Amino acid sequence: MNGEVSAATSFWSLAVFFGCAVAVSGLMILVSYVLGEKHSGRTTGEPYESGMPPTGAARTPFTAKYYIVAMLFVIFDVEALFIYAWAVALRGLGWPGYTEAVVFIGILLAALVYLSRMGALDWGTSRKGTGSGTGG
Repeated sequence: MNGEVSAATSFWSLAVFFGCAVAVSGLMILVSYVLGEKHSGRTTGEPYESGMPPTGAARTPFTAKYYIVAMLFVIFDVEALFIYAWAVALRGLGWPGYTEAVVFIGILLAALVYLSRMGALDWGTSRKGTGSGTGG
């Protein structure tokens, strides 16, 4: 038992930590309630959008394009982190690491070309069928 921590001691420290976290959170809420502004003017309950009066409903549905672009951003952002980690360890990896990075970037470029051809990156309407009507 000379240097070991018993289970009761570890649970006790966890309970103290949890109690302190709850106490600090409650104290912060109480202080913000006491020191916060207490007024109710004519426009207190209205949404603030950069000084402009709001237009339209706040629950406007977005098209799937926004979500697709967000997912693509996250995916390619994570790959940028992998490339950064590779660049940091470049000297230790040598030529095999360089070859693997080139293959990795090639796969990313192939995926980007595929997404572009599938139309995942197109924002506007399709130009097919939107001629001027004077074709010949």
